[in-house]
Amino acid sequence: MSALNISKKRKFVADGVFYSELNELFCRQLAEDGYAGLEVRVTSATIEIIIKATRTQDVLGEKGQRIRELTSVVQKRFNFPEGAVEIFADRVANRGLNAQTQAESLKYKLFGGLAVRRACYGVLRFVMESGAKGAEVSVSGKVRGQRAKTQKFADGYMIKTGHAYDEYVETAVRHVMMRQGVLGVKVAIMLPHDPKGILGPKTLLSDVITILEPKNEDFRAY
Repeated sequence: MSALNISKKRKFVADGVFYSELNELFCRQLAEDGYAGLEVRVTSATIEIIIKATRTQDVLGEKGQRIRELTSVVQKRFNFPEGAVEIFADRVANRGLNAQTQAESLKYKLFGGLAVRRACYGVLRFVMESGAKGAEVSVSGKVRGQRAKTQKFADGYMIKTGHAYDEYVETAVRHVMMRQGVLGVKVAIMLPHDPKGILGPKTLLSDVITILEPKNEDFRAY
């Protein structure tokens, strides 16, 4: 991020804070445009910020005005020199396999007054139809009445621990400011295995075993 001579620990913390602040800004500004995360690439000359979204045209704005405004905001906030930051918009390959997009979708369904059970099952069905291995949606807070509780809805196969969880499961959390209080929405999606690494991780799950066919070899009697 900065060219100052700082310790490795401080650099990792500074990079984490930079990423979190950008994520928070884009979450608020681009929520209705299907914001689905960001990627920061640091080159020798510039810092490239790639915004992943389902509706990239809305992110860019008319004649690229909106993305120029966002670039200006980021530049002024972090005191970057002119032209040091470049923001691009990238379309999400499959929005049904993106937890952030689905959490945002569920948030707007609940805002619209749709029943919790119906909204959650709608999201689950869409995720599973998009090719996910499994999905889990939980809504916690004052859903009905004065008592707060957590409702969980799950479908398919979902792992909970280990290194495979970090690779295969994508999660997102959103807060829904309802009239009766705040609802917490969590969406977890278990991605499918993809050898190309586009829709899911390249690495196979550790318990998946592939049995190879034996080679046909001619054994000659001597």
